[in-house]
Amino acid sequence: MFKYLNPKRFYFAVGKKKFWEFIVLAVFILFFYGPLLNMIMMAFANEYEPPHLLATEWGTYWWDFIFQQNSLKSSMVQSFLVAIITTICSMIICIPAAFSLARFKYPGRKLFMLSFLLTNAFPKIGIFISIGVLFYKYNLMGTLAGVVIIHMITTMMFMVWLPSSAFRTVHPQQEEAARDVGAGPIRTFFKVTLPMAMPGIAVATLYTFLGSMEEAQGTLLVGMGRITTMPVEMYGIIMDYPGQAGAVFGVLLMIPSAVMIFLMRKYIGPDAIAGGFKMK
Repeated sequence: MFKYLNPKRFYFAVGKKKFWEFIVLAVFILFFYGPLLNMIMMAFANEYEPPHLLATEWGTYWWDFIFQQNSLKSSMVQSFLVAIITTICSMIICIPAAFSLARFKYPGRKLFMLSFLLTNAFPKIGIFISIGVLFYKYNLMGTLAGVVIIHMITTMMFMVWLPSSAFRTVHPQQEEAARDVGAGPIRTFFKVTLPMAMPGIAVATLYTFLGSMEEAQGTLLVGMGRITTMPVEMYGIIMDYPGQAGAVFGVLLMIPSAVMIFLMRKYIGPDAIAGGFKMK
């Protein structure tokens, strides 16, 4: 086994194609999991001095420090509150729009679809400043409604594009079959179209919730310190304390993502989730 640790022997043993596939996989694992493992390592490092790979002292000092912060609980509550409201409002507004884009053809449809990409195509801080000018006019600065609107703007692309693609995978003949047996348009939508498009909607819901949980720039600008979510709190901690404190916050922000993905895999199924990513 150890003889294959020699790169030359490994190359001739597996062949040229397999060798380069292994190299690409190794590079991917290094760049994908390397920062993640480093963050987890720093979260449990009482003392860390770069450029050392490992901590000079291990412990949970910074975990105790973070949980002693009075603002932690309020930032966690506000993060989940904003994320839940953003996800629900996005579903109410965007799912009908996604169905319309998938089923009907009208002038400007493609341009309308493209417009949802513009929020991610340009630096967000410029968009937030422009929106902030309007928010000042309508007294939305420093309010929960203003923060939710900002979060909806940044995550709207997921809740439109993915469900729209999911609705296009539902064959019109299946809807016609339901109408032939007496089902009306609304009943057909809720009994046939919506369940079949649910994997795409579930993935869009996951992306919207997690995108809202990690949004910081818009919350910091529009919230004006009155609405403080976990990413905003993390920015303040990083500015005043060592990176280990920020790493603890990073791990805490990963927990909702891991829990939601686990629940979706358990109750929806990995095949259905994978189907939700298909773009047609």
